[in-house]
Amino acid sequence: MITFTIALVILLLGYFIYGKYIDRVFGSDEKRVTPVVAHPDGVDFVQLPSWKIFMIQFLNIAGLGPIFGAIMGARYGTSSYIWIVFGTIFAGAVHDYMSGMISLRNKGASLPQIVGMYLGTTVEKLMIVFITVLMILVGAVFVSQPADLLAMLTPKSLDVYFWIIVIFIYYLIATMFPVDKIIGKFYPIFAFALLFMAIGIMIELFVERPDLPEMWEGFGTKYDHNHIFPMMFVSIACGAISGFHATQSPMMARCLRTEKHGRPIFYGAMVAEGIVALVWAAMATAYYQKNGADQSAGQIVMNISQDSHGRIGAILAMIGVIVAPITSGDTALRAGRLIIADLMKMEQKTILNRLKICIPMFAATLGILIFSITNKDGFAIIWRYFSWCNQTLSVFTLWAITVYLSKERKNFFVSLVPAMFMTCVTTTYICVAKEGLQLPYVCSCIIGGVVTLAVVALFAVKRKKWMKNSLV
Repeated sequence: MITFTIALVILLLGYFIYGKYIDRVFGSDEKRVTPVVAHPDGVDFVQLPSWKIFMIQFLNIAGLGPIFGAIMGARYGTSSYIWIVFGTIFAGAVHDYMSGMISLRNKGASLPQIVGMYLGTTVEKLMIVFITVLMILVGAVFVSQPADLLAMLTPKSLDVYFWIIVIFIYYLIATMFPVDKIIGKFYPIFAFALLFMAIGIMIELFVERPDLPEMWEGFGTKYDHNHIFPMMFVSIACGAISGFHATQSPMMARCLRTEKHGRPIFYGAMVAEGIVALVWAAMATAYYQKNGADQSAGQIVMNISQDSHGRIGAILAMIGVIVAPITSGDTALRAGRLIIADLMKMEQKTILNRLKICIPMFAATLGILIFSITNKDGFAIIWRYFSWCNQTLSVFTLWAITVYLSKERKNFFVSLVPAMFMTCVTTTYICVAKEGLQLPYVCSCIIGGVVTLAVVALFAVKRKKWMKNSLV
């Protein structure tokens, strides 16, 4: 419990100390006019109270990652705590904050537009395709597990297929409606349920004080024999850093009245998610010691919730676990709609224009979902590709942030270091993983290091050119 407690305290201090520093590096200015004030449209640019935006941002980014990802990451022992804490403070929260604030400074620009501004139009076009595929994967991945959990809580006649249909209908409604009609009204309540779940489990940890392994007792564990690097850093995605978040921050930037709320909303929501991931990693570790690691993540969530909250509390906790991925799924598809609309310069005030984008996107999502259901390892395959795509997207976002900070003559090392690390992680992973090139481990690590150094060298050359041109 000592390691867990220290990790929790460091996460909280990270928000107040490093979060404040990052805000100062960016230079937020509450007097600047934000996009929603300059050009509200009643659909996506809708002014909302800052507390609502925080709750929506928190719920949007807190999908399966900080819960299921943390449960899988806990198989690696106390090293999972370290990655959640330092990944959240120095990588994930910086990534989320900067992507949201840069969007604020650029008329609510979506992520591909931001990437295009700072990494070039070729990369922007690549990102549009890459992000759209990721949003569809998120929509598909974040259906099956909530549907399974709902089937566990309801009569047998309401099976998993019934709940898949219900969730898809909800997806369509939430993606089509103006942001203040459904998301603005109900998501703060759902976010409360998720926070209730995490707080309840945290209290359970301090009351029961399970015999959790400490950092000085070793970093590894018997529950997963894969190499910690890079496997753990991809498994624990949303609980430390997630490229998906950078698609959500601009969406909330379009609702923000003043820049002064950027730190509590963007940086703060990521820290809150890091706390959720830390709590689930600790609880999963205690669960593994008693019951082994043979059960699925969904079964573990159900058992832990019942043990921690009782029957009624378990239902509320499970609602939090269910709505988190569902709401992340629909906002992912909403972000996909906005990205495609920006690309096609198609206004989104009319329902017909929204349908033109949503119908093909939903058809693709349903196709992937059918594959995951009808194939034995379908979900596992899609999840692994989703995880890698998710972390790879964070790489492009971090490099775009680094270029932005460099051109603005600000401390770009705050994003350069995590950009280098995540470049190495994602490159090594795709080289060594079963769903990748399946190269030997040492060879994969060398390739990851070489690619990272090559990208850094390219950045250094480009930066020298920018600096020279700015003096002319």
